[in-house]
Amino acid sequence: MSETVTVADHDYRPPRRPTLRMVAELAGVSTATVSYVFSGRHGGESGVAPATTQRVLEAADQLNYRPNRAARAIRTGKTGMIQLSLYMLSDPWSLAVAEAVNAASKPHGLTTLILADGDWATALDRVESDVAYVGVPVDLVDESRDKLRNLVARGQRLVVFCETLEPEGFDVVRSDARPGCRLVMDHLLERHTQIGCLSGKSQLRAQVASASRYTVYLERMAAAGLEVDPDFTATYDDHSRASALTSAIQLLSGERRPTAVFATTDFAAIAAINAAHLLGLRVPHDVAIAGVGNAPDAQLVMPTLTTVGPVDLYERQAELIVERALEQEPSPPRLLDFPWTLIPGGSTDLDAPPLRRAGDAILH
Repeated sequence: MSETVTVADHDYRPPRRPTLRMVAELAGVSTATVSYVFSGRHGGESGVAPATTQRVLEAADQLNYRPNRAARAIRTGKTGMIQLSLYMLSDPWSLAVAEAVNAASKPHGLTTLILADGDWATALDRVESDVAYVGVPVDLVDESRDKLRNLVARGQRLVVFCETLEPEGFDVVRSDARPGCRLVMDHLLERHTQIGCLSGKSQLRAQVASASRYTVYLERMAAAGLEVDPDFTATYDDHSRASALTSAIQLLSGERRPTAVFATTDFAAIAAINAAHLLGLRVPHDVAIAGVGNAPDAQLVMPTLTTVGPVDLYERQAELIVERALEQEPSPPRLLDFPWTLIPGGSTDLDAPPLRRAGDAILH
């Protein structure tokens, strides 16, 4: 049986979108004045008086008026938008980057757009922004270099996070993890000889170029005169928390297991701590665990995670990104180089009292 749809007797008219002229009429000013207010050029001796500016803003708020971004971009060359290409949004490192940029950009009225698409070059080519932030994996540097150059050639401002690239029309934030990995490996080697490694699969591919965190694990074990047990290396799918947890459980659940674990990322190290808890192992007394990255979540697990990383990366990187978004004329590309520091936590502190499991809670 078919259903009959009837139209109401009265004519339906969709709400009219408020315009610049409507704001001007309500505020009792010219359209040019409203345009000045929303272009950010108000204020000063030759600008719009504060009282007039307030009247325009109140009128716009009353009408629920929003400036036309496309028109503003054509007029000023600015979109008011920052794009962040982040591969794994659940990674503590990615979350910290996004939070720092968002906090730094809000006071300037900038909007942060997060791209979760791995094909960052295509996404950035389609959407205009005042600046874009791109993290380039070490094993994709050669492939990415031409893409970055093409974006720069068409006028896209870029801030690139990469351990090996040099500035080529774009800013580079460099934070080489390998010296930091040596620090954390040496920290584990002070008390352990049976050290396992929980590594992303890309780190094993990158070791051919001697540029991976896994390579440091092999080098420091060899320097200490220790053989690497193949059973003590577990790999996980990059950017997958579930895969990291599964691999950590496999690494720690065998009859022979390492007494310490070097994880090539903080999120993998946190997965290893969770795996140890699930298996009834005490961290660090049954197994010590250390990560890489100095992610904020390192201080939110129990016990706190021993990690290594730059101490002020997120804030200074965000300052550079916002600075590039606001500048009118491009300035020479910059290189920000961040040294790494060891941040000891409870996950390797054997002198701390052991944790006891009471029901589902873990108590001192």
